[in-house]
Amino acid sequence: MTLQLSSPALPSLDGADVVVPAPDSGPGNWAGAPAAILVDGTFWLAYRVRRPLTSGRGVTTVVARSRDGVAFETVCELHRESFGADSFERPALAHLADGRWRIYVSCATPGSKHWWVEAIDAATPEGFAEGTRTVVLPGSDEVGVKDPVVVRDGDAWHLWLCCHPLDTPGAEDRMTTRYLTSDDGLAWTDRGVALAPEGEGWDARGTRVTTALSLNPVQVLYDGRPDAASNWFERTGLAEASAPGDVRLHPMGDGPVATSPASDGALRYAAAVPLPDGSTRFYFEAARPDGAHDLLTSLAH
Repeated sequence: MTLQLSSPALPSLDGADVVVPAPDSGPGNWAGAPAAILVDGTFWLAYRVRRPLTSGRGVTTVVARSRDGVAFETVCELHRESFGADSFERPALAHLADGRWRIYVSCATPGSKHWWVEAIDAATPEGFAEGTRTVVLPGSDEVGVKDPVVVRDGDAWHLWLCCHPLDTPGAEDRMTTRYLTSDDGLAWTDRGVALAPEGEGWDARGTRVTTALSLNPVQVLYDGRPDAASNWFERTGLAEASAPGDVRLHPMGDGPVATSPASDGALRYAAAVPLPDGSTRFYFEAARPDGAHDLLTSLAH
């Protein structure tokens, strides 16, 4: 189904529900980095559970389902040790044309700032742990790749990929987003830079696309931050293409469109699920007063 909204709906803390609380109190304890889709009336959610740096970082990727989009039941957990990864970040979910399922997992290379992305195919989400694994986005010595945003639109596949340059030690937190396409969701063709920092504004250090609101022309939400000290504390911004078919996206406005008023201010990794009635359910990670991050959902009409 083609995603297309007549006007931008936005995530909000007003009236939001906590879907998954942080695994503990205090900074570095985060439940979030969600990906979500709606299939035959059921909401499917994949997210990362993270601990502080001293306790393991991203330890599991969880897959859950729900009938109402708020109360979820866990159906599968993936553990970083099974991938030989130091940490997990944001996953992505896809329901395939033949009825099978796919999850994309962001994996950190041990002893490095490098990341790669694997795809796992299975008959059902419950079977991901034993599914068929393929490294689809390996990155390179020059760049780490993670946090894929995947949209299957009929036979066409779209991907916005967060890229971290590895050329300058200590500055690997910098991020841009590239756009890729595919016929099968496994072999991807890089179409160029979609969103990159410009100037010295609130998003001068990094721009990471997090969800597509529309495909024609492309309109997205993205994570931005101004400096290295704001790593992990991104806010949500809005960007769009100037015309249909344009790869390059341009920020709208001079600041973020969604933030948290608590602690580090983070409201990031927004995922939009368009609903049959024209409304949109958002899932996102947001800071709470003690510095932990919860996974929340809000409904925009």
